[in-house]
Amino acid sequence: MNRHAAPPVDDAAFRDAMASFPCAVTVVTAYDGTRAHGTTVSAVASLSRNPPLVMVALAEDSELLGIIRKAGRFGVNVLADGQEDWARAFAGKGRDKGAGIPLSDHGGVPRLPGVPAWMACEVAALTPGGDHVIVQGAVQYAVSEPHPPLVYHQRTFATCVESALHPAGSGR
Repeated sequence: MNRHAAPPVDDAAFRDAMASFPCAVTVVTAYDGTRAHGTTVSAVASLSRNPPLVMVALAEDSELLGIIRKAGRFGVNVLADGQEDWARAFAGKGRDKGAGIPLSDHGGVPRLPGVPAWMACEVAALTPGGDHVIVQGAVQYAVSEPHPPLVYHQRTFATCVESALHPAGSGR
């Protein structure tokens, strides 16, 4: 056991280090009554294959977390390359932040069209995690389509696709 207390981590250094992690850009959705609500979220990951579980980290004070607590269900939409405007729209604040963006109902949760992956989940557990809550979702439906995903890296949007010049496994 290390008895030396580590110095506090500088917030800017931590944020810069985390910006080095490329991550999928997702919009997590749920219904607030009959109104569809969504938020851009980068902290989404696979948790378990058997049973199929995903985890989503949401700020304790996020409106979406309150909606998910009430609804007991949520959707995970992995955005495609070219859907940066949707990512920005859902990253904003307010009840109308997704206005004009087409959402359909599938599996009891709002779904975006043309995304590489989509899942409908039931809340399996809520776990505190610092200033966030980790929402575990039991996957009820999962769909994937062959679209390049949108990723976020070094505070900018990008995509990750194989190119003819540098195919996977080429030792690039």
